[in-house]
Amino acid sequence: MEKYRVLINPSALKELDSIPKRDLKPIVERMRNLSEIPRPPGCEELSGEDRYRVRQGPYRIVYSIDDKSHEVLVVKVGHRREVYR
Repeated sequence: MEKYRVLINPSALKELDSIPKRDLKPIVERMRNLSEIPRPPGCEELSGEDRYRVRQGPYRIVYSIDDKSHEVLVVKVGHRREVYR
């Protein structure tokens, strides 16, 4: 299976800056894993959008997948109570 390229939206990069350092490493590792398995067990497709989300502790990573160009675009990263707003 071909690996996907993981791209991060500039607004998602800003959101990563606000996450405490102790929580950042597992989130970055989870995003890296999306390059190998873009639809891992436990991911959910968001209703009404062509986006998916995965959990990492109390944080959520929201992303879209382009199967034709083999790219994953991370659009939002944040705490579960804030990410869907």
